Parts: sequence; C-alpha cells; structure tokens
Amino acid sequence: MKEIPNSLVPVLATRNLLLFPDRASPISVRRSRTVAAVETALEQDGYIIVVAQNQMEENAAEPTPQDLHRIGTLAKIERVRGTHEQGYQILVRGLSRVRLLEPQLLGNTLVARVENVVDKPEEDAKTLEALNQAIRTLATEILGMIPGDTSQVSKLVNETKDLAQLVNLSLENLDVPIQKKQELYENDSLKSRALLLLEVMHNFRESLQIQVKINQKLSERMGKMQRDAILREQMQAIREELGDTPAGKSEDEYEKRIQDSDMPEDVKKVALEEAKRLQSIGPNSPETHVIRNYLDLLCTLPWASIPSEDIDLERARASLNADHFGLEKIKSRLVQHLAVSKLKKNVQGSILLFVGPPGVGKTSLGQSVAKALGRKFVRASLGGVRDEAEIRGHRRTYIGAMPGRIVQAIKRAGVNNPVFLLDEIDKMGSGYGGDPSGALLEVLDPEQNNSFLDHYLDVPYDLSNVFFIATANSLETIPAALLDRMEIIEVAGYTTAEKLHIALQHLVPKQLEAHGLTTDQLLVAEDAVSKIITGYTREAGVRDLQRKISALCRAATEKVLALNVELPVKLGTDDLEDLLGQERFSHEVVERMAPPGVVTGLAWTPLGGEILFIEASHMPGSGRLILTGQLGDVMKESAQIALSLVRAKLAPLLPLFEHEKRDLHIHVPAGAIPKDGPSAGVTMLTTIASLLSGRSVNTKLAMTGEITLRGAVTPVGGIKEKVLAAHRAGIDKVLLSRKNQKDLKEIPEEVKATMSFEFVDTVDDVLRIALALEPAPFTLLGAENILGVKSVLPPAI
Repeated sequence: MKEIPNSLVPVLATRNLLLFPDRASPISVRRSRTVAAVETALEQDGYIIVVAQNQMEENAAEPTPQDLHRIGTLAKIERVRGTHEQGYQILVRGLSRVRLLEPQLLGNTLVARVENVVDKPEEDAKTLEALNQAIRTLATEILGMIPGDTSQVSKLVNETKDLAQLVNLSLENLDVPIQKKQELYENDSLKSRALLLLEVMHNFRESLQIQVKINQKLSERMGKMQRDAILREQMQAIREELGDTPAGKSEDEYEKRIQDSDMPEDVKKVALEEAKRLQSIGPNSPETHVIRNYLDLLCTLPWASIPSEDIDLERARASLNADHFGLEKIKSRLVQHLAVSKLKKNVQGSILLFVGPPGVGKTSLGQSVAKALGRKFVRASLGGVRDEAEIRGHRRTYIGAMPGRIVQAIKRAGVNNPVFLLDEIDKMGSGYGGDPSGALLEVLDPEQNNSFLDHYLDVPYDLSNVFFIATANSLETIPAALLDRMEIIEVAGYTTAEKLHIALQHLVPKQLEAHGLTTDQLLVAEDAVSKIITGYTREAGVRDLQRKISALCRAATEKVLALNVELPVKLGTDDLEDLLGQERFSHEVVERMAPPGVVTGLAWTPLGGEILFIEASHMPGSGRLILTGQLGDVMKESAQIALSLVRAKLAPLLPLFEHEKRDLHIHVPAGAIPKDGPSAGVTMLTTIASLLSGRSVNTKLAMTGEITLRGAVTPVGGIKEKVLAAHRAGIDKVLLSRKNQKDLKEIPEEVKATMSFEFVDTVDDVLRIALALEPAPFTLLGAENILGVKSVLPPAI
C-alpha cells in the first residue's frame, strides 16, 4: 500500500474514467482546473488523485468539490505530453484506493487530503477462492463473445491470482455505466464487491448473448439479400453481354405483352392489376417470383379461338384405316362424329369415352382423330390421381402452387382447340385432397366448361373448343354423374385373323425398326406369327403380342451379326420354342374329355373376355354347399339359386341331400383371383346337373347367362368379349340367353362363321342342350347315380 502524502494532493476530476490500483491509463486533460491539477502535481512529486465526478455531461462546467465522489485512486504521473494552452496527454498509474478528506478549491486547483481505504478482513478463504474462480470463468466466457482481439485481456485474467486485482481488472474492462463501477469500487468488503461484480457480469453476459443472436440473424438475412442482389446484377449483366435478355421480364414489358395478347377484357384487367402490384412491391419481395410466373402463364395461354381446318371425311377415313385394322364399327362411329362436326363447323360438346381392355388401341384412336381433324394432340394420364388440385390447380397462396393438368396441357398445346386425351379415367381415386372425379364434372360438361375456373389461374378459361376423349378399361369405377357426361364407345378386342394382319402390317415392321433391323436381315414367317397368337398369347389386344415379337427381334440380332450366317435370317414355327420357350396355351385345351361335373363358362374382365371352368363334386357330409375359388357375393347367390333349381328339376336324384347325408362342393379354379358377376348362373346349374346325372358336358360348348328362381335365363353383358374369348380358346358352340341374340351383330363375321350359337329361355332348354336331359325322364332316375353308379341315360351328344 502506498504511503499517503501529508500535504494537500491535487485532484484530477474525470468524467468517463475510473482508474484502478495497479492499472495504467492515458488521460486527456483539457479543462483549466484539471490542467492546473496536473501542473501542480508535476511541480511537486508527481502524485495526483484521480476521482470520478458526479456530473457526466459532455459540456459540464469546471468541477467543484461538491461534484467529486469521495473514493478515488492515488496515482503517479508517469508520462506527460502537451502544453498549457492545448492541454495535456498524461499516462497515470494507480497506486492505491483512497478516501478524499475535505476536498477544496485552492486557487484554480482542486486539492484534498486523503487516507487509504482498507478492505474489511475476510475469514472465509474458501468462499473467496470460489469467487475468484467464478469471476475468472465468467470473464473468459464474456471475452469469447466480444468481437475483436481479446487475447491480451484473457491472458491478464488467467495470470491474475489476487481476487482484489481480478475484481479491479474485470471492472475496468466491463462495458457498464461508470456510476455502476463507482458503486462497486466504493464497497469496502472484498467478498461483497466480488458478489456484486458476479451479478453485473451475469447480466452483461445475457445482454451479450442476445446481441450475438440478433447480429447472427441480421447478418444471415443481410448476407442472403446482398448475395441475391449481387447474383441478380451479375446475371443481368451476363444476359446483357450475351444479348440474351428475355422479353417480358420488366413491369413495362409485362403491360405491353398483356395489351398485345388475345385475353378477354376481364382477364386483361386482372393481369394489369397484377403487373402494377409487381411494380409496387419491388424486385426483392418474395412475391415477385410468384407474380411473374402467374403473368407468364396468362400471357402464354392461348385465349383466341383458332379456325379449324375444313374436315376432309375421306382423309379421316383413310387415316383411321391406315392406323387401325378391324374395329369397323368404332371407325364408322368416329367418321359419323366428324361428319356432324363438319356440318356444325365446330366440335363443341364432343366428349367420347373409349372403353375396352388394354392393348386394343384406345390411345392411338385418339391420336388418329387428332390427325384426321388436323389438330394438336395432348394427353394427360389420370391413373392414380387422388387430389382435386391435379385437375383444378393449387391456389397461389400455397408454396409451390401450379396450375392443374388441364391448363398445363392447353399451355403445352399452344392452341385452345386441341384433341385432349384423358387416359385411364377409371383409375382415379379420392384422398385427403378431395375427389378429382368431381372436378372433372365441370371439365367434361359442355354446358359449363366454357368458363372453367382453375384455382391457380383464378380467371375463367374457355374449354368448349377442346375435343375431349377419355379412355377406360372398365365402367364400374367411374362415378355415374361423370359417366353421364360422355358418350361410350366400346372397343372390345381383336379376332385371331385381325391380330395376324396387325402383326404383319404394323407390329413386325415397327419392331424391326426399333431393333435396327431390316427385312433384308430378318424375316418372320406368317405361320410363326400365327402360332405366337394362338400358343403364346391369349389377350383381347395386341400388347403382349408386340412384346413377343420384340423378344424374337432381340434374339435374332445375335444371329444377324454372326459372320457365317446367310442373310436374311428366317424365323419359323420351329424356332419359337428355342426363342420364346414352350407354348403357354394349347389351342386344343377344350377338346379333352371332361368328367361329369365340369362345365366351361364365359366371363368378362377389364382385360377382356375369359373362359372359366366350373367344377363340382359330392362327398359324405351333412348337406352343406361348399363354394371355393374366391367367389363374390353375386356368384355365391347364383350357386344357391342353381342348387335350388336342380332340386326342383331333378328331385329324384336328391334323396340323400334331402336327408343331409352328403355335401356338394363347387370350385372355380384360379383361386388366387377374385371372381364375381351376374353371368355364371347357367354354368353353375349345368355343373350340378352334370354331376348328379353322371353326364359329361361337351368341352367345346361354353355358356354364359344368369338364372332366376323361377327358372328363366336372363341376358348378361360383355357378349362380344366373351365370344371372342371362346373363339380364341377353340370353342365352337356358345349357349346364350335368347335376349342376347341381338348382341351377335357386334361379332365379326369370320368369328360367327366358325361357331354356332344356342339361345335359351329357361333352364329346361339349358339342360336339354347341354346334357340331353328332358323333364320327363327325371322320374325314371334313381338315387343310385349319386353313389357313383353308371347312368341309365344315354351319353350326351
């Protein structure tokens, strides 16, 4: 502790500085009384008292004794520079903390006697050590958050072991008001002073943390904005250098594009308002990109009607015949539709629905219609669509909003009257995003689609000039309200002869070109193609046939490239097994003899017609009817009705069933595939009657139809598909309801020439034709037949 001078010591009053013992600090001296205090100290021994004054205003008057705090620091002037007129720059070093006694003004110099201020003795050394460590840790943390180089201060903090010196060092470097520093400096308890310092440091640290977070956020935001602005300027400069500045990107250019466009006046009004809003929000607004995209769409969409070319019916008919073989009724219907359009001068209200199995040419028919009309063709696949926004678009308030598929396709077409194909309309579903089929009601309604409202577009758009064509595999999943908007045209499938012609004229040349082959390199024999159709495919369309021909071409490329092979390479029927494997289907599948209880039925599926074998057997049991093969409720009901009718017609054969001693089991093979529909009644009836009578049914006879409990045979649908399936399987006789006789007009003549048809009204006719059973002999039959005894009746023809 420095020895206190007995004489009066000059006092240097500071406005924004608190000097601590053992610390050196530069001080700028300008006021007359402070200049006088420095000069007096220099004339004596260089000692001076540095004390903070109460008044801290920048333009405060000359300090008086009343303005001084009573606790200050005795210091030694180590260096001085300057003059009396200009003021002094001095370097002082603090020696000890002192109390001012009777400060007074001597002339123009503040002087005072002083005494040393000693801290109260502290007995709890562990507490002081803990405070020392806490202050050191907190000081290090604060220094780490302060920007700039703080390494020297950190070094001093770590090297200072004395708690009083550490407190003074921390107070000196804390950015807190000097009055708060003075309050701690006057405290004569080291422990209390250290605790108060910790509180101040905690508050300062929290303030620093908040400032750091704010600065980080501000820096990130400003950095991104500056980066975006710089990149935009660079991009603009690059475009100007390349002369590639896109038109319509400035607000003025947008207004010019809108005025020059063919938009209706109400749409122009909306577009101009958006262009003005774009100009007002500035380029850095996040809405700028959204508005630009919206205006680009409005300016790009075709609004004006384009006069259609005069429809040439002969050219249309030739185009359809060139692209499609067979399907005469469908092509005739399309030509009729185009003839009506020619007379009306437009095709407004034209909405067709092509229904049929895969691979029969529904999509290519739509392309042929576009070619015949001389219009653009666009396509939108609706398979798997479960969100209404896919049709109507998203509102622009959502991030990533975009128009629906209808408006997008019109934009791609570039005209407002394309032929628009809505593919797989039966594969749509509904989910949390709404029901897309409901949104299509407006699109496909000729009375409403002249003002279709897309959520993104948000202005009406005229779809009345669009020629809509939809495709589907099945009508069952299409809502009735949507189905009512369209005209249904069924595309059933192809006969074997039609498939052969399509393969030779279209598929083979197409696949040769796809595989880089020519007819000079590869020849596929006609009988080989015919065998592929009958032995390797059994479908309504020609898609699988095309895959098989593609497989032949791939396999033949290796032979074509061989050096020692004579060209062209010829592929015949003998090569098919090596290239495609064994035959999958036997044309004679129905020529084998079937035991009693096996009957061939016909069924309709979304993939076309199919033949269906129904089997029955009986065994000891309790009178149950067992049904297997994944049958739906309708087929189960048909089996129950068939059993009831057999019991009524063949009562003498059922005594053991009546006594609940035997079970009847009916099975439809391919049990992994669900089966249902109202067309298996006559087949179920014939199967049970065949089993109980012991008579076999001719395997080249197939049947379809539903039965009632009074024994009537009712008509069913899908006759064309079923008959074509029977023809593909080699069946030569089909049993139908008499009311289905009119449906044979749709069957190709070459198919009807190879098959015969039996028409029935009641189940009596079914039993007579299929089993040669008459109602009269029923009473002559005994129950022995059910036990496996050979029937007394002659075999069925």
